[in-house]
Amino acid sequence: MSQHNLFIIDDDVKLGEVLQEYLQKQGHQAEYEPVPVRGVKILKERTFDLLILDIMMPEMDGLEVCRHIRQFSNIPILFLSARGDTTDRIIGLELGADDYLTKPFEPRELLARIDSILRRVPSNSKKEDKALLLNSNTMSASLLGEQLNLTSMEFSALNFLVQNKHRIVSREDLINQLQGMEVEVFDRSIDILISRIRQKLKEDTKHPKYIKTIRGQGYRYIGDEE
Repeated sequence: MSQHNLFIIDDDVKLGEVLQEYLQKQGHQAEYEPVPVRGVKILKERTFDLLILDIMMPEMDGLEVCRHIRQFSNIPILFLSARGDTTDRIIGLELGADDYLTKPFEPRELLARIDSILRRVPSNSKKEDKALLLNSNTMSASLLGEQLNLTSMEFSALNFLVQNKHRIVSREDLINQLQGMEVEVFDRSIDILISRIRQKLKEDTKHPKYIKTIRGQGYRYIGDEE
């Protein structure tokens, strides 16, 4: 059995901790968060292979959590619910959930559902792993699930390139974008800045995957190109 990185959001702390321990004993990595809002924040910042999501939760129910997540991630989602309500099941699947399991359930059935989902949608987890994730609120970035140690200027420059993906961004554009930061910005410093970003992205400049130099014009973010 392959090891997967699983995330659980469920306000039932006892159940969540039991599930986490059980999945870890089965050879998976598993993390648990009882507060839905914090769970969504974690998913914006980090990469997991599958989400186990309770529906009936205070503050934000699982259906609303799913709506938020589908705005930025295609992570496979397995819903858990204490109700066998067909309406909830249909709505959940329409929102983009991959499966639905009614409480109480056999832990072995949960494990079988997880394995089944990950066999059906391997491309989802691979696509998620390739994502460059930027969080403007915390000025943090991750690539392939690993945090990038970017300075504020490096983050601002990379974020601007990503926002203008597939468009050539000139050095002058970047200088204007970075004006006001407590660093002197000029043409040569932009080249050095891009070089530092590439090093942190582990870029091969001869065969770039993320930032391409357009000779005499500037730079273009190509990270989403096939």
